[in-house]
Amino acid sequence: MHASPSRSGACKIINLKPARVGGFTESLEVYKVCAEHEIPLWIGGLLETGVGRAANLAFASLPGVNLPCDISATDRYYQRDLTEPPFVLGPNSTIEVPEGHGIAVDIKRDRVLEAQSYWFANYPYRHELGEKR
Repeated sequence: MHASPSRSGACKIINLKPARVGGFTESLEVYKVCAEHEIPLWIGGLLETGVGRAANLAFASLPGVNLPCDISATDRYYQRDLTEPPFVLGPNSTIEVPEGHGIAVDIKRDRVLEAQSYWFANYPYRHELGEKR
């Protein structure tokens, strides 16, 4: 039998950033450990597009995530996001959790293709050749 990480003094709080721990499956495992051991958890991110931001909001809305989370509006970082509706700050600097199936946002294919074209035209490395321009 293992001691609870929070009771043993190993940690008092966990900041979960899904992109940093390897994605949503790994994030769900971190969430389960925190829930099992009653470790306070908050969700953070920074430069995610609406796709990642919607997923972060889904995690932030899970039972047991009781601390304010670090999830900002997409218009702070992107002129035009990849998803609709956009994430905007509401009253008291809050963001509404989208309702619906999955991550509950509409991914705009034309915007994804536009971002992809921009990326390959401007990124300093040529992926297909594995060399720097």
